Amino acid sequence: MVTAIEATRDPEGYLTDPETWDESLARQLAAEEKLELAEPYWPILHFMRDYWREHQVAPDVRHVVGFLADERSMDKKAAKDRLFSLFPYGYVKQACKIAGMMRPRGWSSG
Repeated sequence: MVTAIEATRDPEGYLTDPETWDESLARQLAAEEKLELAEPYWPILHFMRDYWREHQVAPDVRHVVGFLADERSMDKKAAKDRLFSLFPYGYVKQACKIAGMMRPRGWSSG
Protein backbone atom coordinates (compact mmCIF):
# COMPACT_ATOMS: atom_id res chain seq x y z
CA MET A 1 0.00 0.00 0.00
CA VAL A 2 1.42 3.42 -1.00
CA THR A 3 0.08 6.90 -0.22
CA ALA A 4 0.06 9.77 -2.69
CA ILE A 5 3.42 10.94 -1.33
CA GLU A 6 5.03 7.56 -1.83
CA ALA A 7 5.25 6.32 1.77
CA THR A 8 5.45 2.56 1.78
CA ARG A 9 3.00 0.86 4.12
CA ASP A 10 2.28 -2.65 5.25
CA PRO A 11 -0.98 -4.41 4.30
CA GLU A 12 -2.75 -2.88 7.33
CA GLY A 13 -1.69 0.65 6.36
CA TYR A 14 1.11 1.25 8.90
CA LEU A 15 4.32 2.86 7.68
CA THR A 16 7.16 0.45 7.08
CA ASP A 17 9.67 3.25 7.74
CA PRO A 18 8.65 5.78 10.43
CA GLU A 19 11.32 8.16 9.10
CA THR A 20 9.08 8.92 6.11
CA TRP A 21 6.43 10.54 8.37
CA ASP A 22 5.58 14.21 8.21
CA GLU A 23 2.51 16.27 9.08
CA SER A 24 1.17 16.13 5.54
CA LEU A 25 1.29 12.34 5.59
CA ALA A 26 -0.36 12.37 9.04
CA ARG A 27 -3.27 14.34 7.58
CA GLN A 28 -3.65 11.79 4.77
CA LEU A 29 -3.53 8.85 7.17
CA ALA A 30 -6.06 10.58 9.43
CA ALA A 31 -8.38 11.20 6.49
CA GLU A 32 -8.33 7.46 5.74
CA GLU A 33 -9.50 6.96 9.34
CA LYS A 34 -12.22 9.60 8.86
CA LEU A 35 -10.45 12.01 11.24
CA GLU A 36 -9.50 15.62 10.62
CA LEU A 37 -6.42 16.62 12.55
CA ALA A 38 -7.16 19.72 14.59
CA GLU A 39 -5.18 21.29 17.45
CA PRO A 40 -5.91 18.60 20.09
CA TYR A 41 -4.25 15.88 18.00
CA TRP A 42 -0.88 17.49 17.33
CA PRO A 43 0.63 17.46 20.85
CA ILE A 44 -0.17 13.73 21.07
CA LEU A 45 1.29 12.95 17.66
CA HIS A 46 4.41 15.02 18.33
CA PHE A 47 4.89 13.35 21.73
CA MET A 48 4.65 9.95 20.03
CA ARG A 49 7.15 11.00 17.36
CA ASP A 50 9.59 12.34 19.98
CA TYR A 51 9.26 9.14 21.99
CA TRP A 52 9.91 7.06 18.86
CA ARG A 53 12.99 9.12 17.96
CA GLU A 54 14.43 8.57 21.44
CA HIS A 55 13.51 4.88 21.90
CA GLN A 56 12.99 3.57 18.34
CA VAL A 57 9.70 2.01 19.43
CA ALA A 58 6.12 3.25 19.59
CA PRO A 59 5.18 4.51 23.04
CA ASP A 60 2.85 2.33 25.05
CA VAL A 61 -0.59 3.85 25.57
CA ARG A 62 0.23 4.46 29.25
CA HIS A 63 3.06 6.81 28.23
CA VAL A 64 0.71 8.82 26.04
CA VAL A 65 -1.93 8.91 28.78
CA GLY A 66 0.72 10.14 31.24
CA PHE A 67 1.79 12.82 28.78
CA LEU A 68 -1.80 13.97 28.27
CA ALA A 69 -2.48 13.98 32.02
CA ASP A 70 0.56 16.19 32.59
CA GLU A 71 -0.06 18.46 29.61
CA ARG A 72 -3.75 19.00 30.36
CA SER A 73 -3.46 18.88 34.17
CA MET A 74 -6.01 16.08 34.40
CA ASP A 75 -6.12 12.72 36.10
CA LYS A 76 -5.11 9.64 34.13
CA LYS A 77 -8.66 8.33 33.72
CA ALA A 78 -9.75 11.64 32.18
CA ALA A 79 -6.62 11.64 29.99
CA LYS A 80 -7.35 8.10 28.78
CA ASP A 81 -10.96 9.07 28.04
CA ARG A 82 -9.67 12.09 26.11
CA LEU A 83 -7.24 9.96 24.09
CA PHE A 84 -9.97 7.51 23.14
CA SER A 85 -12.41 10.28 22.29
CA LEU A 86 -9.86 11.61 19.79
CA PHE A 87 -9.00 8.13 18.45
CA PRO A 88 -12.30 6.24 18.86
CA TYR A 89 -11.15 3.10 17.05
CA GLY A 90 -8.21 2.62 19.36
CA TYR A 91 -4.72 3.73 20.16
CA VAL A 92 -2.95 1.23 17.91
CA LYS A 93 -5.49 1.32 15.06
CA GLN A 94 -5.54 5.10 14.76
CA ALA A 95 -3.02 6.99 16.92
CA CYS A 96 -0.06 4.75 16.13
CA LYS A 97 -0.92 4.61 12.45
CA ILE A 98 -1.41 8.37 12.10
CA ALA A 99 1.78 9.09 14.09
CA GLY A 100 3.71 7.00 11.56
CA MET A 101 4.57 4.08 13.80
CA MET A 102 5.15 0.62 12.41
CA ARG A 103 2.45 -1.81 13.58
CA PRO A 104 3.36 -2.59 17.19
CA ARG A 105 3.93 -6.31 17.57
CA GLY A 106 1.97 -8.19 20.18
CA TRP A 107 -0.31 -5.28 21.07
CA SER A 108 -4.07 -5.51 21.07
CA SER A 109 -6.00 -2.99 19.03
CA GLY A 110 -6.59 -0.87 22.18
